[in-house]
Amino acid sequence: MSDSVFASVVQAPEDPILGVTVAYNKDQSPVKLNLGVGAYRTEEGKPLVLNVVRKAEQMLVNDHPAIQENRVTTVQCLSGTGSLRVGAEFLARHYHEKSIYIPQPTWGNHPKVFTLAGLALGRSWERTIRAIVLLHACAHNPTGVDPTSDQWEQIRQLMRSKGLLPFFDSAYQGFASGNLDADAGSIRLFVADGGECLAAQSYAKNMGLYGERVGALSIVCKTADTATRVESQLKLVIRPMYSNPPIHGASIVATILKDGDMYTEWSVELKAMADRIISMRQQLYDALCARGTPGDWSHIIKQIGMFTFTGLNTNQVAFMTKEYHIYMTSDGRISMAGLSSRTVPHLADAIHAAVTVLHRSAISGSYRAILNRSSHDLTSE
Repeated sequence: MSDSVFASVVQAPEDPILGVTVAYNKDQSPVKLNLGVGAYRTEEGKPLVLNVVRKAEQMLVNDHPAIQENRVTTVQCLSGTGSLRVGAEFLARHYHEKSIYIPQPTWGNHPKVFTLAGLALGRSWERTIRAIVLLHACAHNPTGVDPTSDQWEQIRQLMRSKGLLPFFDSAYQGFASGNLDADAGSIRLFVADGGECLAAQSYAKNMGLYGERVGALSIVCKTADTATRVESQLKLVIRPMYSNPPIHGASIVATILKDGDMYTEWSVELKAMADRIISMRQQLYDALCARGTPGDWSHIIKQIGMFTFTGLNTNQVAFMTKEYHIYMTSDGRISMAGLSSRTVPHLADAIHAAVTVLHRSAISGSYRAILNRSSHDLTSE
């Protein structure tokens, strides 16, 4: 692991428009004039930095070694999906292995994002070296089943020993435990060992900015020089895709992250959101038990995050939609955030009826296998 997996990435040429500023900055002439920048300039020809922005910048403290060493390159993307796509296209162009191994099951959009970007879906990564492996950072979608801290460490050791490249999808930070730091633990574990990894991060849900599509792709490299070259190539991926991301939502996120008091306030509000989801889990579980609904429903309170993978089959889901006007994905995944104390009884009635009328256990064998996985299973697949 001494050599960077991005060692072959070369410095990309400057964009013909954005490169104008680079060329201008290199020009030593006292009469130089830059008319290529479409951004506000002062009478002195300099960018205007607002006083409030300067204050926010002074509050920002980068205390992680990888950040201090300039080994992390981060680009703003269009929420989590856009971050995954940019990372996938970068890897398809510059990483020698074109296969990516994704969890089973996983978010339905993952296969499309990666294959359309030029990567192939792998099948059995335990026999593969140097391949890309997608990992849900926390609050696995759709199962709500995350590895324990010990299991994450075993996964890290196995992946590093095989030279596998981790690509984290962090869409629900804060919704798993209610704690931002705890939910980032899996990514930080891989960053701390000095190895390389990618992380696609969304602020759409945990900041209530879904319509703003705020996200970021971070690539942790071996050296600052590698990070610089990687960033130059990321720009070439982004330029023909969306050129520049919108600023409004990103400015809101940046303001909150840079202000200590606002960050604390956000953390408290996020914890309240996570706690309400936990409460909905308990209420649904209690309601099903009270009705004597066939099957073991303890997985509802064992799972974490925004979603519950109920185990209801396609026919049961269709029955609930037709008879009870309840809508969910056909695999039985439900968003716990969409429930309230008022609607839990209605859902419990629908599930009870679906399971009873259709005479089938609500928990599929495939889900039961996921729920009962041991540490050995998680690190040997």
